Amino acid sequence: MDDAQAGPVSSRHWAAAALGCATLLAGCSQPESAARPVAIEIPVSGDTRVHDPGLVVGTSTRPWLVFSTGDLRVGLGAIQLRTSPDGREWTDAGVVWTPSTEPVWAVEKITGVENFWAPEVLVHDGTWYLYYAVSTFGSNTSAIGLRTNDSFDPERPSDGWIDRGEVWSSDGTRNYNAIDPTLLIDQDGQGWMAFGSFWGGIQLLPIDFPSGKPPVGAEPATIADRGSPPNAIEAPALLHRDGWYYLFVSFDSCCRGTASTYNINVGRAREVQGPYLDADGVALSEGGGTLLLEAEGDRIGPGGQSVSGNVMAFHYYDAALAGEPRLALRELGWTADGWPILQTTAPEDS
Repeated sequence: MDDAQAGPVSSRHWAAAALGCATLLAGCSQPESAARPVAIEIPVSGDTRVHDPGLVVGTSTRPWLVFSTGDLRVGLGAIQLRTSPDGREWTDAGVVWTPSTEPVWAVEKITGVENFWAPEVLVHDGTWYLYYAVSTFGSNTSAIGLRTNDSFDPERPSDGWIDRGEVWSSDGTRNYNAIDPTLLIDQDGQGWMAFGSFWGGIQLLPIDFPSGKPPVGAEPATIADRGSPPNAIEAPALLHRDGWYYLFVSFDSCCRGTASTYNINVGRAREVQGPYLDADGVALSEGGGTLLLEAEGDRIGPGGQSVSGNVMAFHYYDAALAGEPRLALRELGWTADGWPILQTTAPEDS
């Protein structure tokens, strides 16, 4: 279980004391054999057409939430929200801003923006922080924006948000891409944002609160890089568990339907700033990464992941539905030496 600070709640890492299989996932149980743990699939139904899910596991007083990349056909591409009472049956709850309240600065800064991408949500000292990416496909002229809300109500998802403008950007001259934000509060209470896609890989930047932005003079540091073009790595997610910081990343290509080649990989470090090593001891900054999940049957290109408590959300492209994106949820399994498992069946040689 995530042993991060109990105060902040993030769509990528949330410390929830009730997040055991027995209490949240009715009817599921871990396999009897402890030799090879596996992940547990949480079956989902309803409105699950989701890309880049930002998950916040529910509580006794709040439903499960999935924020996701906007659809140009819905709310002019605003970040979307889906809710569930139990993590299984999902309903479209609307968008988090309306055409009249969209972030005008972002549309003016990034020419050609059609929709907003890859949201991340953090709750800190009672305030909801919504981070979102602004870009166009294949470009690293990009930005990460922020909205805050002191009284977020999932039944009225567009109410109460104040846009705080730009958090970080890349203007095309920097060798990184300012999209795909993920937030974590470390064990000393310091905030961190990882981000990145292709170009110079995954970056890490300190974040101060209550601003939700980096301190003056801060510069990002590279924590994962595949080392050769096209450097197909993106969608970082950070998790703290039992003295380790885990960095989950998506390798290869998304957004191509059944031709997508996305897969989910991981490394870990004792310090949030790294170095992150894979299970073979290779640094993620030097091309390392332990594979957690790749295509399974009709589920093509899993990736775009987030972690809330011990549950990972990701999207995949459903070959049975002409490659439409769909939401998947799995409770992570863990090996005795602390490596996460995302497969729901043990390998044949185990």
